Amino acid sequence: MCKKSKKNNSKTLIIGYGNTLRGDDGAGYKIAEIIDKWNLDNIKSLAIHQLTPDLAEKISQVDTVIFIDAVAITDINTAKIEIKTISINQKSNNLLHHNTPKQLLSLTKVIYKKVPKAYWILVPALNFNFSEELSSFTQKYVNLTLEKIKDILSIK
Repeated sequence: MCKKSKKNNSKTLIIGYGNTLRGDDGAGYKIAEIIDKWNLDNIKSLAIHQLTPDLAEKISQVDTVIFIDAVAITDINTAKIEIKTISINQKSNNLLHHNTPKQLLSLTKVIYKKVPKAYWILVPALNFNFSEELSSFTQKYVNLTLEKIKDILSIK
């Protein structure tokens, strides 16, 4: 169990997404579930299967949003966790079946006139076969991602 974060008024939303029935694709979802169990002040964690436009309202209510997803890798020797700062597109795109964090931030700006600080964390993944378990390779990166999120959130 983590210690509660220092008292501040900054609100953070963690959105972990992916298909939990496709092996490592569920890494973001599982990370969000773990963070939710930390019971941190001013931090809400959502484990979802895909990004949808209705998330824009929740995004508009926070100061920081962190999206977490699995990314397929081709070379395990060069695998690394990617942490990207997201800036929105100047124009709003049509939202299709597969939304991206950038599209959701654009929608949030258009509807709610607010854009929080945003990060997109991509967790290296190998196995996308039918399974509810993460590979040992991706589980290692899930653990490392949790440590990086603690750093971003200044949690000890």
